[in-house]
Amino acid sequence: MPDLLLELRSEEIPARMQRKAAGDLKKLVTDALVEAGLSYEGAREYWTPRRLTLDIRGLTARSADVREERKGPRTDANEKAIEGFLRGAGLNSIAEAQVQSDPKKGDFYVATISKPGRAAEEIIAAVMPDIIRNFPWPKSMRWGKTSVKPGSLRWVRPLQSIVCTFGTEHEETAVIPIEIDGIVASNVTYGHRFHAPGPITVKRFEDYASSLEKAYVVLDAERRKDIILHDARDVAFANGLELVEDEGLLEEVSGLVEWPQVLMGSFEEDYLSIPSEIIRLTIKTNQKCFVMRAPSGETLSNRFILVANIQATDGGKEIIRGNGKVVRARLSDALHFWKRDQGDLPDLETLEASAKKFGLDLKRPLDQRMAKLDVLNVTFHAKLGSQGERVARIRALAADLAKITGADAALVDRAVVLAKADLRTEAVGEFPELQGVMGRKYATLQGENASVATAIEDHYKPQGPSDRVPEDKVAITVALADKLDTLVGFWAIDEKPTGSKDPYALRRAALGVVRILLERGVRLPLLATTKDADLLAFFHDRLKVYLRDLGARHDLIDAVLTPETDDLLMVARRVEALTAFITSEDGKNLLAGTKRATQLLSAEEKKGTVVADGVSEALLKLDAEKDLFAAVKAASAEASDAIAKEDFRSAMAALSKLRAPVDRFFEDVLVNDEDAAIRANRLALLRMIREATGTVADFSKIAG
Repeated sequence: MPDLLLELRSEEIPARMQRKAAGDLKKLVTDALVEAGLSYEGAREYWTPRRLTLDIRGLTARSADVREERKGPRTDANEKAIEGFLRGAGLNSIAEAQVQSDPKKGDFYVATISKPGRAAEEIIAAVMPDIIRNFPWPKSMRWGKTSVKPGSLRWVRPLQSIVCTFGTEHEETAVIPIEIDGIVASNVTYGHRFHAPGPITVKRFEDYASSLEKAYVVLDAERRKDIILHDARDVAFANGLELVEDEGLLEEVSGLVEWPQVLMGSFEEDYLSIPSEIIRLTIKTNQKCFVMRAPSGETLSNRFILVANIQATDGGKEIIRGNGKVVRARLSDALHFWKRDQGDLPDLETLEASAKKFGLDLKRPLDQRMAKLDVLNVTFHAKLGSQGERVARIRALAADLAKITGADAALVDRAVVLAKADLRTEAVGEFPELQGVMGRKYATLQGENASVATAIEDHYKPQGPSDRVPEDKVAITVALADKLDTLVGFWAIDEKPTGSKDPYALRRAALGVVRILLERGVRLPLLATTKDADLLAFFHDRLKVYLRDLGARHDLIDAVLTPETDDLLMVARRVEALTAFITSEDGKNLLAGTKRATQLLSAEEKKGTVVADGVSEALLKLDAEKDLFAAVKAASAEASDAIAKEDFRSAMAALSKLRAPVDRFFEDVLVNDEDAAIRANRLALLRMIREATGTVADFSKIAG
């Protein structure tokens, strides 16, 4: 079966776009081919900074013939209906149609339409131009003489050539005739733009990939990453150091080079007085370089790893010198920021009112920055006021939360008023991703309590499902207050997430609250705290996602979660207990007995059958119903005691004892007795079972 090789070669493609673009190309092409009636055995995409490549194996040589019947109007339909049917079916006259009879609808016309299959080459040539012209780049451009024409090709960077060959493994391949804005597909590509810029004629993927390798192009991005990572580790080890690995940077750097060459540079040791986070970000952001450290330690080295795209004749000396020059200049700026942030602001007298408002000490640099944040009236959100106003709200909320978490109220207050102060530091101004991290460092330098310093960094956490959750009680309190203020505020102005859009990361904030409550064992009445039922429902959605990710069954979550439930920790504990219990013999008994009783009761309620308000012992005539009544009372009391102790397993075990008396009840007792009073009383007995088990879970929602 034939294979297809496709390469779209252009000027530099931004590294952040390459992986997705290659995936998009694979999906668009394979979907189009399948829709046109072709099948294939396998497809793989590749990408470099200058090309997107697609290798499709085992394509069918042509699409199958298609024969379909198209139902038309009744034979007595008007002329316009018949004319429309003929046009749609491609018939010249109604004589070419068949007549079929339907006992209910009468006689109607049917057209048999035959569509012959097409050669794969024809299909590829037909679908590729539209795919290339409408490729979903986040940003694209026009270029050259054709750019002034309406509908001219847009591409991420100027498209330079197209390779499109098709053929079997043992036959000569053919070039698929594709032409887009003067770019004609061929079997010619080009290697590394410096080392091997000449033309390379290719046939199929194997010789294409090997020819590029000889022309200094490593086609496989994962292999480029592997080369960079292992060479960098080797260079670090040879110098008695350890590479500080960074998957995001590795992905980016592999998208900047086609022929990766790992080199080592250095900078003056004096710069190591700068916090390691700043050094690392400075070198990463400005020069896309990796840092190194002493083995099994946190102390950074003054050496760094850079990745070049050329095999320099001087061993890379000039490349290292040029990169080192830029790194030193950027580190000099960073050292300046670091020192400036530890000094006094020049306008302290203008900060006194804000200092008094927040209880700040203007002799301390971080306090000055918080006062400055307030004085400048820096906007948090147009409808939610300034950062200073937000800190005041968080301060009040955190004071209430401290009573629940057991955190020291004074330390919580101090942490809150300093939590956003580093937003006015020069280090965070240069590297916004260091907010919190720098606040902690500056707080430590000015002698703040360790819990306060920790809370300044950790109040942003967790920032995702894999991020760590704060541990210190002060940090937990401030983190909850910060996230709850965000959620309550945006709910109040009706800026809620819609579909996939969540510009203020409110889902992340809600998940953060859920994780803190559950993973740190915090009992927080969310409805009383937020005073918003709609927001409570949003928390429920995040809770369901979180618990399902941990392996909990959706039906068990639904069984214990009601719209009014605002103690998420208790929900999680009930789900955990129910998950363990429901697969046990006792659990199966409880589920079976309860379902039998509640299903019958629900059916009668839907019919409007009268159910007594309570069970009258005087109306209990048979031993089986008397025994069940006694068993329900005993099990309810035992379960209530267990629930009061939050021992949900024991509560379920107590209720599971109802299985035998429930079975005897249904064997010996006719619920729908002719006597209306007895019937209503027996249904009330079943309602007792539902109410008793409902204190643990709604068993009607459990599958099985």
